[in-house]
Amino acid sequence: MRHLILSAAIPALLMGATPVLAQTSTAAAEDKPVCYDCSGPDGAALTTQLPPPHFPHDLTPAGVAAADDHLALEQVDGAEAMAFVAEENRKSLAVLTGDPRYETFRAEAQAILTATDRIPTPSFLGDGIGNFWQDAANPKGVWRRTTLDSYRTATPQWETLLDIDALSKAEGKDWVFKGADCLAPDDTRCLINLSDGGEDAVVVREFDLTTKRFVDGGFSLPEGKHRIEWLDRDTLLVATDFGAGTMTESGYPFIVKTLKRGQTLAQATEVYRGEQGDGGYGVSPAVYRDKDGNVTAVIITRPLDTFRSETWQLVDGQPVRLELPARVSIHGVLNGKLVFTAEEAWSRRGKNRNAGDLLAEVLEVLHPATAAGDIVITNASDMIFRPETRQAVADVRVLSDRVVVSYTDNVRGKAAVFQDRGEWGWPRTDITVPDNLAVGLGDSSKARGEVFVSTQGFLVPPTLSLADAGAATLTTLKSAPAKFDVSRDVTEQFEATSTDGTKIPYFVTRPRDMKLDGSNPTVMLGYGGFQVSLNPAYKPEMGKLWLERGGVFVQANIRGGGEFGPDWHQAALDGDRQKAFDDFAAVARDLEQRRITSPRRLGIYGRSNGGVLTSVSITQHPELFNAAVIESPLVDMLRYHELPAGASWIGEYGDPRIPEEAAWIAKYSAYQQLRPGQPYPRVYLTTNTRDDRVHPGHARKFAARLGDMGYDHLYYEDTAGGHSNDADPVANARRWARHYVYLSQQLMD
Repeated sequence: MRHLILSAAIPALLMGATPVLAQTSTAAAEDKPVCYDCSGPDGAALTTQLPPPHFPHDLTPAGVAAADDHLALEQVDGAEAMAFVAEENRKSLAVLTGDPRYETFRAEAQAILTATDRIPTPSFLGDGIGNFWQDAANPKGVWRRTTLDSYRTATPQWETLLDIDALSKAEGKDWVFKGADCLAPDDTRCLINLSDGGEDAVVVREFDLTTKRFVDGGFSLPEGKHRIEWLDRDTLLVATDFGAGTMTESGYPFIVKTLKRGQTLAQATEVYRGEQGDGGYGVSPAVYRDKDGNVTAVIITRPLDTFRSETWQLVDGQPVRLELPARVSIHGVLNGKLVFTAEEAWSRRGKNRNAGDLLAEVLEVLHPATAAGDIVITNASDMIFRPETRQAVADVRVLSDRVVVSYTDNVRGKAAVFQDRGEWGWPRTDITVPDNLAVGLGDSSKARGEVFVSTQGFLVPPTLSLADAGAATLTTLKSAPAKFDVSRDVTEQFEATSTDGTKIPYFVTRPRDMKLDGSNPTVMLGYGGFQVSLNPAYKPEMGKLWLERGGVFVQANIRGGGEFGPDWHQAALDGDRQKAFDDFAAVARDLEQRRITSPRRLGIYGRSNGGVLTSVSITQHPELFNAAVIESPLVDMLRYHELPAGASWIGEYGDPRIPEEAAWIAKYSAYQQLRPGQPYPRVYLTTNTRDDRVHPGHARKFAARLGDMGYDHLYYEDTAGGHSNDADPVANARRWARHYVYLSQQLMD
C-alpha cells in the first residue's frame, strides 16, 4: 500500500475562578442544581454560584439545543449564517487588512509560501520521483515527475503530469489536488483525488501516466469520503456511500466492496460489513505488497470509535478477525508478519506487551485459535522496539527485510533500522541524525530499500536526505535556505509542573539577549489531543513575521498528544480532558514565573482540536492571556457530535448523549461557559465555509455569543480552502498575515 498524500499538521478548573452549576439529564436529578466544581486550586471549598447565563437547564441533546439561540449559524450556507459571516468579515477585515503592517506581512508570507527554492516533497513514482508543486504561477499546483538523478541536482528537469490550474479552468471547478494512489510496481495507473474547494470529500478519477490523461471509461467515483485501494489493475477495494443506510452517523462508510472495471457502484460485490453505529473515520481497506508488487495481505480496519478498532484479514475472499489490541496502529507486512504498534498494554498467549511497543507477528498466529490450529513459530521474536519512559515511536516504514523507525526522545528526533533475523530477533542499527531536531520519514521504496528522511528545528531549515536501510546511512539530497534571520535567536527546553505534579515540557524560541522582565511579546502553540505530537518544526512564516520583530514563540507538549507515547495521550482522554487544559495553563504560569513574558504580552494559538484548547483556556483563565487565535475550532462540545464529522471523535472527547459524560464535557465547553463581566481578551476566531471536517458553526456561534455579551472580538471566515488550508498558497499568505497583524496588535502595540 503506497500513496502520495498531500496535506499541508489546563491545575484544578480555574485559578481564582468561580464554580458553576450543572444539571444532570436524569429524572433522578429532580431539577436540583449540582455544583460540579466546588473547590479552588488549593482544594478549599468555594461558594456555589449560578451557572453561566446560556448554560442548559438540562444536558440532554434536546435541552442543549433549546438553550442555543444560534442554531441557525449551523446551516453552512444558510441565509442567516451567510449574512452573519459577511457582516463579521466586513468588520474584521477593516481592522486586520486596514492595519499598516498587513501588506508587508502578506507580501513576506507569500514570498515564503510560493518561493521556488523550497524543497520539493518527493515520492517514489515508478522508476522516478513524483512531486506536487504550488507557487505564484501555479497556485492550484502541478503534479510532476523527474528522475532521481535529476532530483539530486539544483535544477531538476520536471515533466508535468497534471496541471490543476489548467484543469480547474477547463472544467469550471475550484479543484484542489488531494493526492494520488498509484498501482505498484510500475505506477502507471493512478487514482487521482480532487476536492471542490478544499473539502475532505473528493471525486476520484483514474489517470494514465503514460498518456498523461484521464482514462476514458476508467474508474470514476462521485464526490464522497471514500476509502479506496487497488487490488489489481482491474479491481478496486472500495468503502464509500453505496446508498441509503450505508454510512455511519459520522458520515463515513462501513461497507467494503470489490469494484471491477466497467462496473457501477451498484454492481460492486460486498466483501466486508461493519455496523452503522461504528465510530471513527469509517472502515478502511489496506492492500500490502512485496517489492515486486505482489499482494502479501489485505487488511481491513473497522473502527469502533476514534481509537478502538477491529482488525480483519481477507483470506481467500473471506474476512478473518485478527487477535490484536483494540488500540493499534498497523504499519505494513514483512515476511508474512504484520508490523504494528500496540497503543495499549496487551497480553496474549503468555506474552505481555506495553503500550507503545513496536511489534511484528506472523499473520496466521494472529488468527483465532480455531483458524490457526496448532501453528507454532519457533523462537520467533515479535518485539522490534520498546520505547523508554520519555520516548515514543513517531513513524515507521516497512521494507522487504527491515523496518525503519523514527522516534522521539524527550521530544527530540532519533532514527534506527531494525532487521528481521527471525529467531535471532531484530538487531538494531542507529542512523546518525543531527541532535535536537525533529526527524521525519517520507516515502519509501521496498524495491530500492530506501526511505526519504527530513530533519528540521525551530531555527534550522529542513534538510532532506535519502536513507539506505541496508547500510543505515543518510545521503543529503537538498537543504532548504533560511527564510528568516536566526542569528539573534536561541531555542531552549523547559518544564512546567502541572496541577497533579506532572512535568510538562515546552520549547521557547527567543532573542538570545532578551531581557527577562516579563515584557516580551509571546505566542504559545498547543494542541493536546488525538496522540498528535508537536515536534520542533521550522516555521518560516512565523520566523519572518514574528521572531524577526522580536517576538517569542513557545510550543507546549501537553498531555493528550503523543510526545511520550499512548499513555501521554490517554491521560487526557474523556473525563480527564481537564488535564490538558491544566498543563497549558501551567506552562503559561511558568513563562510568567521565569519572566519570559507576562499575561499582558502572552497570546495563544490553536487550530482544530487546538481550538478546543484555546477557547477553553480563555474562558477558564482570562487572567493569563491577552490574545487568542482560535482557528477552525471545536467550541460547542455539547453539540459537536451533531455537526459533521463530529461523532467520529467520541472516543477522544466522550459522548454528550450520555448523562455522566455530558456533565464533565459541560464543565469546560467554552460555548456554554462564556460569562458576562469577565476580563476576556479580544479574541480572533477564524474558520472556513468549506471545512467539512470541523464544522464552521462552532466558530460562528462562539463569535455570535461573544457579540451578544458585548465582548470585542474579531471573526473571519474564508469561503474556500477546507480544513487543511492547502488549497492556495496565495490565500494562505493572506491567512498568516491576518494572524500576525492581530497578534501584533494585541501583544506588541
